[in-house]
Amino acid sequence: MLTRKQLDLLEFIHKRMQRDGVPPSFDEMKDALDLRSKSGIHRLITALEERGFIHRLAHRARAIEIVKLPDSLADVPVRGGFQPKVIEGSATGRPREAMPVERSNALDVPIMGQIAAGTPIEAISHKTASVTVPNGMLRSKGLHYALEVKGDSMIDAGINNGDVVVIREQPDAQNGDIVVALVDDQEATLKRLRKRGNAIALEAANPAYETRVYRDDQVKIQGRLVGLIRTY
Repeated sequence: MLTRKQLDLLEFIHKRMQRDGVPPSFDEMKDALDLRSKSGIHRLITALEERGFIHRLAHRARAIEIVKLPDSLADVPVRGGFQPKVIEGSATGRPREAMPVERSNALDVPIMGQIAAGTPIEAISHKTASVTVPNGMLRSKGLHYALEVKGDSMIDAGINNGDVVVIREQPDAQNGDIVVALVDDQEATLKRLRKRGNAIALEAANPAYETRVYRDDQVKIQGRLVGLIRTY
């Protein structure tokens, strides 16, 4: 049996992973449960793992996998959410057409280059290869593409250097979404989106990087994160 705090934390992690595809940061967990320090979150996480509800993945910053849910959370609705899955795979292959090509239970999605999870680098410019992803990862309709991540500014969102992110092409996103943002039509970066009036903040998930704030006319949303592929 779980305590109230343990159940609240498990529900919060479950909702955030369904919405964003990645677990919340420890700071976000602390704020959501109104705790004074992250040590309380560590204790709750340990208790949930000992009871078999979650599993912490080795060699990944704050990466959490939900193993099971209690009956009270099994049918928790998540507004407009999806649950991108992390899969192991290979990012090699011949370049493909920009539209994904369906093949039984998988799709070939073009890798359009590299994206910075750190200081913005040059904009996405060309297709370099393709990657095969399961149909279940692409629950929403529309064009999708993939990018190889360079940098560590999103590690607290479970996104590491060398990962391949799957992006749904779209011109807008909601607060809190992880997006591909094009800055001043020159530099592309992978960050969490925060809209503040006529300004847009691109928020890192690593305390070593500061949040960058731009005028809304400086930033164009190129797509939203829907999946993640890691090659070991």
